[in-house]
Amino acid sequence: MSRVFSFSTDKEFAAELDQIILQSGYQNRSMFLRDATIHFSEATRRGDLNSMDSEQKVEGTMVIYYQHGVENKLMELRHTNSITVNSYHHNCLPESHTCVDTMQINGKAGVLRKIVDALKNTKDIDRVEFIAAPMRESGCC
Repeated sequence: MSRVFSFSTDKEFAAELDQIILQSGYQNRSMFLRDATIHFSEATRRGDLNSMDSEQKVEGTMVIYYQHGVENKLMELRHTNSITVNSYHHNCLPESHTCVDTMQINGKAGVLRKIVDALKNTKDIDRVEFIAAPMRESGCC
């Protein structure tokens, strides 16, 4: 069962919000605000990886942009016992002349923080992001 929530805002913000909604591909304001609210409440409740308790179990997607030469380091990461890599995908991005790996990972927040920090300080790794999966009470899987 749906509930309707409403809020008031100034005209300038409403106009900016409508532009953001159009640019993001949402068909209507309600769906955009629903997803934004879910994302914000999840981030507020759990925090990001840096603010999570070190022992908290977390799962999500790690995205790593890099140049050739670090493949062995990434292979070691996929085979470590400190995290579980459920899925791995490699792709070459010819326009940006870079490689990208995505990994669906389970592990403790503290361990994942150390991995992200180590990768960020590795030569030829351009960018590392970890996106924690949203937590739900029920649903698929």
